Amino acid sequence: MSKTLYRDPKKGKLGGVCAGLAEYFGVEIWLMRILAVSAFLLGLGFFATLAYIAAWLILDKMPPQRKEQQDLYTEHNVKQKPWQAGRSAHQILQSVESELDTAEKKVQRMEAYVTSSAFKVDREFSKL
Repeated sequence: MSKTLYRDPKKGKLGGVCAGLAEYFGVEIWLMRILAVSAFLLGLGFFATLAYIAAWLILDKMPPQRKEQQDLYTEHNVKQKPWQAGRSAHQILQSVESELDTAEKKVQRMEAYVTSSAFKVDREFSKL
């Protein structure tokens, strides 16, 4: 899957530019915001503001499908450094186990329906 730069207004404070850049480069949002504010305070205020406004106008909003993928990845993201967001491996394993249990129950219900006589009757009616 190729990476595309979007802005993320849902996670952003102003226009979602820093949130989009953070997602694109794989860093924490707060780190990207610190870099933006530092650039502004260290004498690049005009250029930093101009670049932020240009990015806000040029970049598209993150599409809903990409947002769902990002949320799923974030939910199952293991911390690699103590300052990073994410959950411990144990918490993620519990979450995945719970999701798999839920999926297994759905499959069992579906299997019970498909092997029942009600399914056969429904299938015969649908053929009419």
